[in-house]
Amino acid sequence: MLKDFLVAPGPTPVPSEVLLEMAMPVYHHRTPRFSRVFRETLELLQYVYQTRNDVFILASSGTGAMESAVVNTLSAGDRVIVIRGGKFGERWGEIAEAYGVLPIYIDVEWGQTASPQQVEALLKENPDVKAVFTQYSETSTGVVYDIKGISEVVNRTEALMVVDGITGLGVSPCPTDDWGIDILVCGSQKSLMLPPGLGFLSFSEKAWKAYESSSLPKFYFNLKAEKKAQANDTTAWTPATTLIIGLHKALSMVKEEGLENVHKRHAFIAEAVRSGVQSLGLELFASPPADSVTSVKVPEGIDGGKIPKLMRDKYGVAIAGGQAHVKGKIFRIGHLGYIDKTDLAVVFQALEFSLAELGHKFEWGVSQKAIQEKLYAEYKNYPIR
Repeated sequence: MLKDFLVAPGPTPVPSEVLLEMAMPVYHHRTPRFSRVFRETLELLQYVYQTRNDVFILASSGTGAMESAVVNTLSAGDRVIVIRGGKFGERWGEIAEAYGVLPIYIDVEWGQTASPQQVEALLKENPDVKAVFTQYSETSTGVVYDIKGISEVVNRTEALMVVDGITGLGVSPCPTDDWGIDILVCGSQKSLMLPPGLGFLSFSEKAWKAYESSSLPKFYFNLKAEKKAQANDTTAWTPATTLIIGLHKALSMVKEEGLENVHKRHAFIAEAVRSGVQSLGLELFASPPADSVTSVKVPEGIDGGKIPKLMRDKYGVAIAGGQAHVKGKIFRIGHLGYIDKTDLAVVFQALEFSLAELGHKFEWGVSQKAIQEKLYAEYKNYPIR
């Protein structure tokens, strides 16, 4: 028997309570019953986003929400700044270019971060820029960007601050309104503890002003139609009802735990993972590292493609490898969403087994010791439930 254990950067594990909620019989979406769930879910999303702005639920992946951010605010020929330091920074640029928007790239070495000063310099050189696009946590590299600092710079201009928070929101603090984020994108299959299929984005008053002058084509992703429908507690198009019902349950669990506690849990589990990795003589790839995913350099002499494969197919633990030019050079351990201290024992057992099989030398159990020391220091003061 091989139990499957999911610790990828996404999709992530779904709590049994959420799965059971989604297993209930399907009911019609144009009913008072669904409207109540939909309205409460929007309010719960605003709680997680820490915003009074409109938040929209789209039947799409996070990429659909990214595209929606572009088509609802820009026109062909507009110039935008895109921070490009990984696969998902590249995606912002690819979406923009597909619609005739002109990106000015800040190219960042994979594994490194962009600074507010870089953004500020480009904004001064290009005062006609309409928006700045960035990640919060770049999933492909495990880096976290200084969104608060970058937002402060952007907010001094007329440009929109647009953030892909798909592996950042619900992991680390990201107060949308306090930081002045105009559009914050997220997806269901990350920290929000659902299967893939929903995209989310918040939309500020500044973003609505940009909407009025935007001429890019939009139909399914037209947020003005969604705003009108949401005023009546419904959606413009057929919603993913089962996923929204599951989202209602998942976000209720987040609120019960408390957003500050959720952030705290992610932070100390991430620190424990990093300690476990380094105890095995491995190097972190990202600087600074995100609390959502830990990227690790493959040791010399090891076939990096075999680490995720062995962990998944032989030991039942699914992590992720590297992408593009870092494929085979790094592997990535996700620790966001439905993750707790006991999960790490399984992860590091499989990692030690796989590394040993591939010839990496270390002391047996050293990673378990490292993570337990980190976690016990945090959990020993927790009250008994």
